[in-house]
This record gives sequence, structure tokens and C-alpha cells, in this order.
Amino acid sequence: MTSAVLVSVSFVGTVVLEFIFLTVARRADWLVHPSARSSHVSPTPTAGGLAIVMPVLAYLTALPWATYPAALGLFMGAALMAVVGLWDDLRPLGKRVRFGTQSVSALMVVWGLQLQIDPLASQFVDVWEQAWPVWIMVAALFALLWHINLYNFMDGIDGIAGAQCLLLCVGVQLLAGGMSGWAGELAWVGAGASLGFLLFNWPPAKIFMGDVGSGFLGLVSAYLVIAAYLDDGVPLIASMILLAGFWFDASYTLCVRMLTGQTFMEAHRSHLYQKLAARKGHLWTTGLFVLFGCFYLCPLAWLSAESPRYGWAFLVVALLPLALAARRYDAGIPEPSE
Repeated sequence: MTSAVLVSVSFVGTVVLEFIFLTVARRADWLVHPSARSSHVSPTPTAGGLAIVMPVLAYLTALPWATYPAALGLFMGAALMAVVGLWDDLRPLGKRVRFGTQSVSALMVVWGLQLQIDPLASQFVDVWEQAWPVWIMVAALFALLWHINLYNFMDGIDGIAGAQCLLLCVGVQLLAGGMSGWAGELAWVGAGASLGFLLFNWPPAKIFMGDVGSGFLGLVSAYLVIAAYLDDGVPLIASMILLAGFWFDASYTLCVRMLTGQTFMEAHRSHLYQKLAARKGHLWTTGLFVLFGCFYLCPLAWLSAESPRYGWAFLVVALLPLALAARRYDAGIPEPSE
């Protein structure tokens, strides 16, 4: 299929599904009520991320897994994330269950990638020894786990997680000059689904993504970064620049909370984007996030891809305004009223 067809089909499918899920969520009382740790002010339907999950999983199901074992690994990992995420949305699970699920999902993705790299390996032990060194596997697992949690941490105001996914899906396509193979098609499916979801999640949101969508998108987005690097030579630093708004805010805030002795595993409202939203509103903050990504981060990502030798310098330039803003608004430090 062409990119236009993939985007259009996933966009329309997501919009139709979102209308259905809005009705279901209201009738079944799948609502998120305001609390001291939330950033919304009225009960809002949740689990809207299902409308993104279904088109993406449908695309992965249609692929020949014998030819593309990485697609099988991604399907299993992403489907597991979605099922447990939906369960968590409807009946909150413990931290150990969530982390265990994330670990298994990440392992499935790495297993599929290993088989893709070394198709002659038929057993997991063979893959472990033949395809990637152990240290690369550990690094990949850590990166996947951290990116899953990035979306959970950063999906706290209207539109921001869907906007980040859309920015990444389109951004890696531009950096690669059109990603090759099924991963490139998956990026277009993700772009269309994210755009359809944003029609309902753009401030003020009619429905929230929920854990069913955030963990799922974190895993799929991380896979796209890896695929763009392995298949199309997109430098990892270029993708890191595209994602800088997410990973820097989450990492900086977590470090500050740990260094100041806070219970950093608990939900909070001290991320940079949450501080901005409290002062300026969701629409202003998400709009600024999109503009910053399109007109600042994307050009720097392109420059780093064109001149990999200076990639770290472009990364520093990308992070500088985020670091200044995080310091200016005391990211990681609770407000006096909290």
C-alpha cells in the first residue's frame, strides 16, 4: 500500500473506533475523575488509546511472520502491553505486575529483532549467542523499558502523547527519506492513527489515551527508532533529538525527585510540561510542544542525520532550551500547595 492509503485507512479507522469507544466509555462509566495528582478538572472517558492499538495490531497481524519475525515479536509485546494496560485502566494493577509486563513485552521485541538479524537461529539461546552481543541486548531492553515508561510519565495533559507519536512517525520517515520495508508502513499507520486520536484528545480532550495506549505507543515508537537505525541508517542521536521533549523532561524530573528525597515512584504533577500546563493551560502547552518539535527539534534532527560527526553538538543545542525551562519552572519540585 502507498503511504497515503495507509495514513488514510488508519486515520478513518481510528476516528470511527473513537466514536464507538466514547459511547462505550460513558455507558460503562470508564471515567477518570479529577484528583490532586491529575491535570484535568472534570470526569473524562478513558481507554481511548484502544482506537490506536487496533489499527496498528491489525496491520501487524496481516504481515507474514515467518518472513518478518521482528513483526511477530513486536505484535506479541505490543498486544501484551495493550491488554494489561486496559486492565490497569479499568482496575489498577500493582507496580510489580506493570513492570513485569513491560519487561516481558520488551523481551519479546528484542527476541523478534534477534531472529530478524539471524534468521538461521531457531532457538532463543542460539539467538542470544549469535545475533547481538549481550551488552547490546541489555541496552536495547533498557531503552525499550525506559521508552514505555516515558509515555506513561508524559501522558499527563491533553494531546501531548499523541502529538509526540505523530512527530516521531513522520520525523523518522523524513530523516530516512522514506523508511523501507514493513517498519516504514507501520510508521505511516501509526501517524494516521495518532492523527485520528488527536481529533478527540486535542485540548480540551473528549477522551484520554489511558495506559492501554501509552505503554503500547511507547513500545511501538521505540521499535520504530531501532528499525530506522538498523534498516535505514538513521542515527540514534537524530531520533533522540526528535524525542527530546519527552525523554529529557521525564529524566530531568526523575533525577530531581530522587536527589531531593521525594518518593519518586508515586504519581505527581512536577514534570516541566505539567508546570507549564498549570500556568498556561493544556492548549498553550501542547501547542508549544508541537511547534517546538516541528520548527526546532526536527531541523536539528535533520542536521544531525546529515552530519553525524556533529550529532552530539546538535543534541546539546536541542536540549539547551529544555534544560533552561526545566530550571526556570523548577521541574521535579512540588508546588507549595501540594
